[in-house]
Amino acid sequence: MNFAVVVFPGSNCDHDAYHAVKHVFGQSAEFVWHKETSLGDADVVILPGGFSHGDYLRTGAIARFSPIMASVRAFAEAGKPVIGICNGFQILMECGLLPGAMLRNRDVQFHCEHVGVRIEQADTPFTGKASVGQMLRIPIAHGEGNYFAPPEVIAELEAHRRVIFRYASADGEVTDAANPNGSVHNIAGICNEGRNVVGLMPHPERAVELVTGSADGRVVFESVIQHGV
Repeated sequence: MNFAVVVFPGSNCDHDAYHAVKHVFGQSAEFVWHKETSLGDADVVILPGGFSHGDYLRTGAIARFSPIMASVRAFAEAGKPVIGICNGFQILMECGLLPGAMLRNRDVQFHCEHVGVRIEQADTPFTGKASVGQMLRIPIAHGEGNYFAPPEVIAELEAHRRVIFRYASADGEVTDAANPNGSVHNIAGICNEGRNVVGLMPHPERAVELVTGSADGRVVFESVIQHGV
């Protein structure tokens, strides 16, 4: 499969994503600079984490205007798999491909730690090899990861099974103590109506080799690779 890793000024997880795709899973990967207008022959698009444009104005608020985003939107609307990780998730919300917004973490602290993440749905390109209720231990690294949306949007996400990842304890319990940032309903990741666009705050690309402390993030990449076969 061909993965396009979009790079913005301030991206700092682009090489992590590239390494995971190319060197861990043996797939084709190319960096795509934000000023480009084509995704080439990409089968999957990754919007990586970091601080695009320094997170000025709001997280992802400037990146949404990058020339490449028109192609990302067209790619998504064609039903092809797009994943936004951390800042990439924030960009997907800013450009309207996913609903909601990110607020400052409720304790107004930057969190860099491993957390428990429960898989809620297994029918997206990025969770097809997982099982519902499966627990992952993967890292977060953000200061604005407190997911928020109006009550009616949250109700729609829940009713249509669009909450894909949820913060939970090691034994799978959804508790306030397991919520690192205050996200409503412990939401860690969601998908669009077509289920091909997924955004999540935790970093699966940083959890694909045991040397980093966890390889639980492998299932996200293994799922989309299987999806494209």
